[in-house]
Amino acid sequence: MTVNKIRVEKKIGRQVLSFETGQLAKQAAGAVLVQYGETVVLVATASSKPRPGIDFFPLTCDYRERFAAAGKFPGGFLKREGRPSTKEILSSRLMDRPIRPLWPNGFMNEVQVQASVVASDQENDGDVLAMNGAGAALHISSLPFLGPVASVRVGKVDGELIAFPTNSDLDESELDMIVSGSRDQVAMIEGFANEMPEDQMLEAIRFAHGVIREVIELQEELYQKVNPTKDEFVAPEDDGLLDRLSDAYYDELKSAMQTTGKQDRAAAVSAVEERAKGEIIPDPDAEGAVCPKRFRTVWHDLEGKLARDLIVAGTRPDGRDNTSLRPIQCETDVLPRVHGSAVFQRGETQALVTVTLGTARDEQRVDGLHQEFSKKFMLDYNFPSYSVGECRPIRGPGRREIGHGCLAERSVAPVLPAAEDFPYTVRVISDITESNGSSSMASVCGATLGLMASGVPISNPVAGISVGLVRNSEDDFVLLTDILGSEDHFGDMDFKIAGTQNGITGIQLDLKVTGISDEIISATLKQSRGARIEILRKMLTTIARPRRETAPTAPRLLRTKISPDKIGALIGPGGKNIRGIQESTGCVIEVDDEGTVLVAGSDKESAAEAMKQVEACTATVQIGKIYDGIVSSIKDFGAFVEILPGRDGLCHISELSSGYISSIDKVVRVGDPMKVLVIDVDEHDRVKLSRRQALEELGEEDEIAAAVAESGDDRGDDSGDDNGDDRPRRRGASGRRRGGRGGRRD
Repeated sequence: MTVNKIRVEKKIGRQVLSFETGQLAKQAAGAVLVQYGETVVLVATASSKPRPGIDFFPLTCDYRERFAAAGKFPGGFLKREGRPSTKEILSSRLMDRPIRPLWPNGFMNEVQVQASVVASDQENDGDVLAMNGAGAALHISSLPFLGPVASVRVGKVDGELIAFPTNSDLDESELDMIVSGSRDQVAMIEGFANEMPEDQMLEAIRFAHGVIREVIELQEELYQKVNPTKDEFVAPEDDGLLDRLSDAYYDELKSAMQTTGKQDRAAAVSAVEERAKGEIIPDPDAEGAVCPKRFRTVWHDLEGKLARDLIVAGTRPDGRDNTSLRPIQCETDVLPRVHGSAVFQRGETQALVTVTLGTARDEQRVDGLHQEFSKKFMLDYNFPSYSVGECRPIRGPGRREIGHGCLAERSVAPVLPAAEDFPYTVRVISDITESNGSSSMASVCGATLGLMASGVPISNPVAGISVGLVRNSEDDFVLLTDILGSEDHFGDMDFKIAGTQNGITGIQLDLKVTGISDEIISATLKQSRGARIEILRKMLTTIARPRRETAPTAPRLLRTKISPDKIGALIGPGGKNIRGIQESTGCVIEVDDEGTVLVAGSDKESAAEAMKQVEACTATVQIGKIYDGIVSSIKDFGAFVEILPGRDGLCHISELSSGYISSIDKVVRVGDPMKVLVIDVDEHDRVKLSRRQALEELGEEDEIAAAVAESGDDRGDDSGDDNGDDRPRRRGASGRRRGGRGGRRD
């Protein structure tokens, strides 16, 4: 079999980008092998005839990462990839969004685009390569795709914008943004930044568009070499039904669409629709009658035409002007027991947010093509059907829920405290309990309120807003702040922007048109900033700053750093020491290989006690420091006192008291508490202690000396020698004098 392999390549950014076709997946409608660095993605597309009665364009995009691409095995018991990961779902959405608008009106063929990462250098991500591969594969296929379209990831390191940054670059970058577009317009944006000002964000978008033009030139070179034959698509003939409905019901529907309130408006529109349907289709079984499904499709088109006409004329469905926000209500502490809670409502969009604080054991482990890592911050977004008054089966989170949750999560993440300052693992849940436009941005606002209420010391509050667009031409367009669900549905754009008073943290552009101009992007960034500042003011009237302490129901976390060579002392033989501390205090203790110890307790007292015991286990004996010790054993020459777990020293009988002691067992017993001062640690690491000096330094009374003085025993006993030395002498069973650790021989 003859293989007609075609390859084009060009250095873009710091490495070579290449497209190759003709060798693999030859039965697909179009297939391209995309390579950048040593990351390679195979993208193939196929199409089938439209299903009977279908009234929408069924496009499916799938992105999958194979562990073998990086020379890895999947973790766990199953050694085969299963359901798509969050990263794969997000990348599939990125592939879908720029190519979905680029099809002729009326095209209903099923189209599927599949991307597989077949090799990965673990530095260059496959997602943006898959996006470029999808555009190239569709461009060289026979399908009536209105491309080309290309994509680029942009980073910013040390003030310099970088095209196709590596993962190492992104670790240091203040920006991670993917932009898609054609030669003349931007089609999609998804980006996250560290409070980047609007002018710098616009500069980055313009930089990205310049790189996109280079990638499109490479796609066009591939197209010229392949020279595909395109299928001709003929749109269905207009049956005139839209004109009939518009002539008969335009004014009545226009009035119904201006009804206040989402549900009341929907009911009014539905009533007009039902009456029109009865008049247009009096008998569905009659010969030549309009198909009910066709009627519904055209009626939907009429609603869209009317909605756009009203907006262009300056009338929005709820009566607002183009820059006004809907009424905002904020409330915190709406739920008991949880570690933080808030409700954020903007018009008929409502988010109920709960915050949970945990320990390092609650971190999420993420594995994939790249290095395994832990997530200390998670934001989960739920969109139950009742939020829009519908019924549907309860399943796991869909692509939309995962996408909206990730957008909100990464928009809030830049203002979270460093793990060194706030060691908690944080989980935020945003339940959308009512929805009529931009629930993901409501989740950003609600998450900020919930985090501040739970005592998470965020650096700045974050708010988000969505701006819509109705465009008749490049110069004739209307931007809409805080769009409703119907304005999103019938409009041309959903441009979400989140950030602080200082700048943007999250940005996402979705279009129903093929692209927008630089002028529209610039105007949107400016208009959204004013709305964001207004929302922040409303939020800060509810809670001005993060609470100083976490909720009483939250775990108490204390942190310390010990020398790595002390880890063994903390753990103890077979885990005896650390297990004992946990059992006695009820706390959880975690220690890593670098010596960072985290104590998690249900209350302050238990956590403080556990930390005290941890420090005692791992502390180094300090000369001149006073310790609260316990007498562990008694000898004739003195008492051994445990001053730290597993560490004791000798308090010689001469250092027990300022008075004379004839017999140590008369004044000291095993288990007695004793304050002692470390007076020396010799070359053999033996500790010498003094109770007498400790009491003198503390200014406390010497009970032993007082008791001796009261008894009149100031001479010693019969065991003393006759040489006048008042120091006691003791002999062992063999008759030899015994010394002790830290003691001296007489």
